[in-house]
Amino acid sequence: MTRMDKLVYLDNAATTKMKKNVLDSMIPFMTDAFYNPSASYEKAKETKKKIETAREQIAKVINAKPEEIYFTSGGSESDNWALKGIAFSNYEKGKHIITSAIEHPAILSTTRWLKDQGFDITYLNVNKDGIINIEELEKSIRPDTTLISIMSANNEIGSIQPLKEIGAIARQHKIPFHTDAVQAFGHIKIDVSKMKIDLLSASGHKIYGPKGVGILYVKSGIKMESLVHGGEQENGRRAGTYNVPGIIGMGTAASMALERLNNSSEEEIRDYFIKRILEDIPLSKLNGGTKFRLPNNINARFDSVDAEALLVMLGQRGICASAGSACTAGNTEPSHVLSAIGLTSKEANNSIRLTISDETTKKDVDYAVKVIKECVGRLRGRT
Repeated sequence: MTRMDKLVYLDNAATTKMKKNVLDSMIPFMTDAFYNPSASYEKAKETKKKIETAREQIAKVINAKPEEIYFTSGGSESDNWALKGIAFSNYEKGKHIITSAIEHPAILSTTRWLKDQGFDITYLNVNKDGIINIEELEKSIRPDTTLISIMSANNEIGSIQPLKEIGAIARQHKIPFHTDAVQAFGHIKIDVSKMKIDLLSASGHKIYGPKGVGILYVKSGIKMESLVHGGEQENGRRAGTYNVPGIIGMGTAASMALERLNNSSEEEIRDYFIKRILEDIPLSKLNGGTKFRLPNNINARFDSVDAEALLVMLGQRGICASAGSACTAGNTEPSHVLSAIGLTSKEANNSIRLTISDETTKKDVDYAVKVIKECVGRLRGRT
């Protein structure tokens, strides 16, 4: 028999709850202001102006120019476009790409596809905290290297990469630097100018915005092929009728995220959560480090406890969590991220991801820890 005393949502890395202000900003463009912004009449032009405002709002979060922001259907498309667009536009220069072993499936699946097309891929290792080695990166660069793609922060263990150092090396060698910032955008400070980032992917639904919309930042002067062909939208670089409500919503969410960057209490709640788990639940451990970690991420393992069984029990008690990336749900193989930081298959299969939001309270954490402790005890055969 199960009981759901209360609902505590701890899967914000998978998707976030849309803010009311975001929804309110979108509704007019689903009803009265339904016009296609590519049309030439005045109402359509007014809608186009709203899109440009959203472009400005998003650009401010990463200190980019508005004209460097290109709208996409989400993070996966942005990642695909960045890798394929740079790879094929530099085909004559070389076919070597550098990435890391802990990238999101949108990157790893794309690099596997590119390998089938004749490209050579180097996957950098990470340490136990999930951070790449800068010296290994520099040693991996070859005369035919045409792209470095390293994620800003990992979606499973929250590890934040040394973006400024990576960007400096890439710029020194005149190699474009792309970062998958889907988990990091709006959650940590990113300055594409200071960090010398040439391309950056982000998604609306990770920052309390709508699903089905994302962006690819492309530094002015970067040459790349288009991924989606058809119309002349986005300066002819990305075809398709604009998702106006989604774009407006992401712009609003980006503005709200920029305000939160300086006033967030997530890190305090995260540290409290980690402390409670490690102190209250026997044989529990934190996966990844604490110093360079997203403010909303906790990834913990519980010895002798099957993660999938634990997640089912937690769900029955109102705790929404996951074993890792939503994009790998259903995969029975151990997490490639946890394997890369040195965990055994058994340890990886004992691990769950808990990601908080700006609305998560200490009372939520206390309830979650209480339920996790009870479920872990039951699974270990104790009462």
